[in-house]
Amino acid sequence: MSRYWSAVVHGLTPYVPGEQPKLANLVKLNTNENPYGPSPKVIEAVRAEAADTLRLYPDPNSDRLRAGIAAYHGVTPEQVFVGNGSDEVLAHAFMALLKHERAILFPDITYSFYPVYCGLYEIGHRAVPLTESFEIRVDDYLTPNGGIIFPNPNAPTGRLLALGEIERLLAGNPDSVVVIDEAYIDFGGDSAVGLVARYPQLLVTRTLSKSHALAGLRVGYAIGQPHLVEALNRVKDSFNSYPLDRFAQAGALASIEDRAYFESICAKVVRTRTRLVEEMEALGFEVLPSGANFIFARHPAQDGAALAAALRDRSIIVRHFRNPARIAPFLRVTVGTDAQCDALVAALKALC
Repeated sequence: MSRYWSAVVHGLTPYVPGEQPKLANLVKLNTNENPYGPSPKVIEAVRAEAADTLRLYPDPNSDRLRAGIAAYHGVTPEQVFVGNGSDEVLAHAFMALLKHERAILFPDITYSFYPVYCGLYEIGHRAVPLTESFEIRVDDYLTPNGGIIFPNPNAPTGRLLALGEIERLLAGNPDSVVVIDEAYIDFGGDSAVGLVARYPQLLVTRTLSKSHALAGLRVGYAIGQPHLVEALNRVKDSFNSYPLDRFAQAGALASIEDRAYFESICAKVVRTRTRLVEEMEALGFEVLPSGANFIFARHPAQDGAALAAALRDRSIIVRHFRNPARIAPFLRVTVGTDAQCDALVAALKALC
């Protein structure tokens, strides 16, 4: 009965999230979830919210959470916007800040939700090819545009763009909003948040799903100068005035405040990533440099799709992308626990 659909819906190609299989004894390395649980203080805070106050709406402005995020990053609460996962924050940014006459720019190999938002909001866009080594080349973005967005580290490649190069991009685009999607920055990169004070066109988006192990709570945020945050709030309040429930606000604040726990689990992931890269390279894999909680790797003698299927037969799930063709040989592998990565390496030894 698609005759009832709008013309926009007919033209959409929705984002396809990573598979969430329901298999026993599964080694799940396909959706970049943190292998370690959230801070115990998060569990306490969420439990405390299970009270009679659930009959009341949550704070629509998430004031306590915004203040906590602001204190963490050394900015003011007026520079912080929060939303239901960074995907919602990004969606609002596309509508509020990236919908202009000129096409926006993003890499040709990047987070595949970006072209989906462009289709949903009818935003013109141009995919800028990565280099042969899958890097973002700033010079390719020093051209008239309606805005720029990319993840840093990029996804699914995991490659970082140095902070100096980001500043060069900002200096070369004073009239365009630049959105830096820092979903994975806590695993080895330098955040661009420190540049916000000097660049009024910069918006940095972040999530608590990865480094804070809160994918199930759906909390994301953005940091920018107040005029950018105001634009996001205007869209939010025209769409959903209560995006974060009481559990999400309480749990997110507890996680932000427990910096020691956050730093400890990030360090564990980085240590395991280093070891995993070494072991896969010893098996003949080419592994791109990664600043994320995943790696992007290919084997010269193996087809990517076939290798992913063979791992699945052994109850190990990794992510394979068929398109574009340049990355079809690659697998994106989430850094799991040491035991999970040991299981992966053992399976690869048998297959390669």
